[in-house]
Amino acid sequence: MNLAYWIVAGLLALFYFYAGTLKVFRSRDQLRPMMAWVDRIPLPALRTLGAVEILGATGLILPPLTGIAPSLAPAAATGFVLLQSGAIAVHLVGEDRRIALNAGLLVTAAVAICLATTL
Repeated sequence: MNLAYWIVAGLLALFYFYAGTLKVFRSRDQLRPMMAWVDRIPLPALRTLGAVEILGATGLILPPLTGIAPSLAPAAATGFVLLQSGAIAVHLVGEDRRIALNAGLLVTAAVAICLATTL
């Protein structure tokens, strides 16, 4: 189970670290081709979302790796489940039906929660 957690958490952390970095540093114009919803939220909220994603990715990896507060790993994964639930709602309200990635990330984060509790 330990190896399974590291695979799942590692992939989630890579995705969220990359996506968060894009949201923090790129302009709306640069993000629009990848994320059509960026015009529907204020820029400070977009930057904050990116920072939260980076912190969550860190929370998936560092606590179990260092052994310091390992209970933060399932908390970070729970945060990603909540984040993707909100993302699906934002897509559906904006009449954007492309939620397959969000649903996949939600399920993967839920698996990470289950695996993190066995660490």
